[in-house]
Amino acid sequence: MLHSHLAADSLMSDTLLTYHRRDAHSSVRRVEANDKERSTVRAVWEKLDIDQIGPEALARVLIVYPWTERYFGGFGDMFTATAVLNNSKVAAHGKMVLRALSRAVENMDNIKGAYAALSRMHYEKLGVDPDNFKLLADCITITVACKLKGDLSPQTQATWQKFLSVVVEAMGSQYS
Repeated sequence: MLHSHLAADSLMSDTLLTYHRRDAHSSVRRVEANDKERSTVRAVWEKLDIDQIGPEALARVLIVYPWTERYFGGFGDMFTATAVLNNSKVAAHGKMVLRALSRAVENMDNIKGAYAALSRMHYEKLGVDPDNFKLLADCITITVACKLKGDLSPQTQATWQKFLSVVVEAMGSQYS
């Protein structure tokens, strides 16, 4: 499911991050980004306001996928969309999530290594279902698209989403 989605296909391989498929002997695919792809990801990143995108993306996850609220039991009232959107703990955690994403932007050649401890914490201490990382990545992309509008061309979005898919895989790396 997720693994086949992440592998480069023949329609996109000429412009996107290059992915190596998992085989029976390796636990994680490797990504190699060329200079244009790195530049594209950094250009998107530089346009983002972490203090705005983070809270909006996390609120979107909690509203669209309400079962994800179970990981945020200490965040207080999250019974309505309005409550989620106005929840200061959701906003603070959303900012933290986006700040953590900067680690991937800065370590595009070793995203798995950059996220090993964070993945372990989400697995061992928090018990987060790794499928939720994909939901969050999708909501980040939607939120970014809403903000950047025409500045997020289909090609740029494809590169950004492939980048986030590597982050999703890195976040799930300690689960296997």
